Amino acid sequence: MLGRMHLNWLVIGIGDITRRRVIPAIEKDSRSALRGLVTRDASKAEAYGGVAAWATLDAALANDEGIDAVYVASPVAFHAEQTITALKAGKHVLCEKPMAMNYAQAEAMVDAAKSSGKVFGVAYYRRLYPKLMRAKELIASGAIGKPVFVEGIYHGWLESEERGWLRDPAMAGGGPLYDVASHRIDACNFLFGEPKRAVGLRSNALHELKVEDSATVLIGYAGGVHGVVDARWNSRVSRDEFRVVGTEGALELTPLNGPEIRWPGGSESLPLPENTHRPLIENFVAAVLDGALLACPGSEAMGTDWVTEQVMRRSPTGS
Repeated sequence: MLGRMHLNWLVIGIGDITRRRVIPAIEKDSRSALRGLVTRDASKAEAYGGVAAWATLDAALANDEGIDAVYVASPVAFHAEQTITALKAGKHVLCEKPMAMNYAQAEAMVDAAKSSGKVFGVAYYRRLYPKLMRAKELIASGAIGKPVFVEGIYHGWLESEERGWLRDPAMAGGGPLYDVASHRIDACNFLFGEPKRAVGLRSNALHELKVEDSATVLIGYAGGVHGVVDARWNSRVSRDEFRVVGTEGALELTPLNGPEIRWPGGSESLPLPENTHRPLIENFVAAVLDGALLACPGSEAMGTDWVTEQVMRRSPTGS
């Protein structure tokens, strides 16, 4: 699509993420236009004026040939089917995380993107955090010597009822493992490449849920780097920790959602955007219209699904 001046978007799902981040990012991007919405609740579309709305993706694709790109923000159970449908219809796709319910679905999504020749990305927007990109530069420069360990911790309380589908394994896949841990797993993969080994534990330490409220993951990378990601919905104390340990010191990014990055002999404050999805949308538009490098292509995002699947296989009951 090189040479085109703008991208017409169809957004699937009008929930917390799309209302607060995705749609505002599209509306503020000078090369994007909100073309349509897919929602089962037509009243949710009323806030967006004359923007067309459909109850299903098939109806949208059948009735509007002007759609260029689809943002998939439905529950995880629908990601693979909707992504593949949109790609086969000749649309570019940016899909919310986690990419899929399992690794086989993730592979099918990537295969569909290759067959279609369309751009397919996943919304791991932390890859565009200035501090995480800076961390990658510092690791490569030897600022902490040889890296040997990376750790990501996210602790919080159970999600609100508005996103109640996260408690249903048939819709969400899992609990914090799929929800908040996926971002930290992807951040580790962003820094150290394809995961080679993975194991983990899931449990319900406090809440009686059909998904886990606690997940701990151990990942092995090339060069002997070990990664640990721990995510919980059972802590009244919020934690958002991320660090990389090397033979000559450590990179401290805690809190991950804050501006500070520190290392031996240096520190920087690299503010995050007010809307974390705006750089994500801008990057995707540039990838489609200009041929720019995509921040998180599906072929890389599927590494997180691979890790998640290793954990699910070894801890199937969440107990």
